[in-house]
Amino acid sequence: MLITTIAKILGALTSTYMLLCALRVFMSWAPGLGAGKAGRLLASIVDPYLSAFSRIRLFKTERFDFSPIAALAVLSVTNNMLTTIAYSGKISLGFLLNLILGAGWSAVAFVLSFVSACALIRIIVFLARLNSLHPIWVVVDAILNPILYRINKIIYRGKVIDYLQGLITGFLVLLLARTAGGALVRILGSLLLSLPF
Repeated sequence: MLITTIAKILGALTSTYMLLCALRVFMSWAPGLGAGKAGRLLASIVDPYLSAFSRIRLFKTERFDFSPIAALAVLSVTNNMLTTIAYSGKISLGFLLNLILGAGWSAVAFVLSFVSACALIRIIVFLARLNSLHPIWVVVDAILNPILYRINKIIYRGKVIDYLQGLITGFLVLLLARTAGGALVRILGSLLLSLPF
């Protein structure tokens, strides 16, 4: 069928573009990587798309820019939808809603997993009494502290606690949120897929 053929072609193009966007995001963490001709060509291809998301304030905080995650999530949903059409020739509303839910949760889960990993590493460094003044730990603390402050403010209601206790509490809460959220999304996803339309 013409529709499935078009969907396969668009799916392949979307997959390729998603990889290029991911590569561009990675290269932006080390500016020197994008200085060559290939880097400039890559930027000219994907920057207009990534920039469209970077202008949306919803994806930004004072310290962090989550717009690349949102941009990749949209491409992922589009690619999954095209893949489904390519192999089944049709798509249901329930499946589409499940894709959107899954993409949204993937972005949230990535952030939760990343911050949890930072907290766990910070706990290990603290217990091992390694040099906490190294610049890398200053960066990690800058990521963790705003989140841990909000978590501990809710749990301890303003009570003064030591740094290690705050780290452990924050890590456990983030881990619980990641686990419970994943279970809830799986349940909701199953319900959406069971919709008759």
